[in-house]
Amino acid sequence: MQILVAPSILSADFANLASELKRAEVAGADWIHVDVMDGHFVPNLTIGSPVVASLRQHTKLPLDVHLMISNPDQFLKAFAEAGSTHLTVHVEACTHLQRILSQIRLLGMKAGVALNPATPLDMLTYVLDDLDLVLIMSVNPGFGGQEFLQSTVTKVRALRQMLNNAGRHQVHIIVDGGINASTASKVIEAGANVMVAGKYVYGSADMSLSIASLRGNSSTRPRHHNPSVTGNHHT
Repeated sequence: MQILVAPSILSADFANLASELKRAEVAGADWIHVDVMDGHFVPNLTIGSPVVASLRQHTKLPLDVHLMISNPDQFLKAFAEAGSTHLTVHVEACTHLQRILSQIRLLGMKAGVALNPATPLDMLTYVLDDLDLVLIMSVNPGFGGQEFLQSTVTKVRALRQMLNNAGRHQVHIIVDGGINASTASKVIEAGANVMVAGKYVYGSADMSLSIASLRGNSSTRPRHHNPSVTGNHHT
C-alpha cells in the first residue's frame, strides 16, 4: 500500500494554524491528523469540532480526526458537520463499537478504531468489515513527544496478517506516537502504511525532508495530493 504521512497539529503553532496547515500541505503531507482529547479518557484537554470546522476552511487535505474522548457516540454528527474526513474512536471508550462505526460511515466519513498499547487485537475480531482504518497507539495517549514502544512492531505485523486473512487488505494501518525515520521504517516493514508524526515534522528545520524520510526516501520534493486516494467517503 502507498505510504502516507499525517502530520499531527498537536505539535503545530496553535496561534497560526492556517499557515501551519499550508506549510504541511506544501511540504507533501497526505493527511492532517487532529487529536481531540477531553481530559477524561486521557489526561489532557485539546480541541473540539469548532476547531476542526475552522481547519476545514484552510485545507483540502483529508482531516484525520482521532477522538480520545469518552462517550464518542454523542459527538459523531458534530465532527461530521465540521468536515472530518476520517473519524477514529477508541475501542476502550465504546460500549457499542459496531454501531458507532456504522454511524460514522452513514455520516459520510471513513471509520477508524484506535487501540491503546495494552489493548489486544482480538477486540477487533467482530468489526473487521466495519473498518476503514485501524490506529495503533505506539505510546500511551494523552501527550505528545513520548518514546516509541517497541512492542508496536509485533502488534502491527499481527494486525496486517489479521486483516489479510479476513480479506480486508485495503484497511489503513496507522501508527501514532514516537514516529521518526527509524521507527517508521520498522512499522512500515511490519505492514503499517500511515505515519502520524507531530514534533518530528513540525519541529524540524526542513518539513519536506522530514515527511520524505518517513516514507523511506530523502527527496524533499513535495508530492501532489491525489484526492481520489483519500477521499471523503468510505468505499
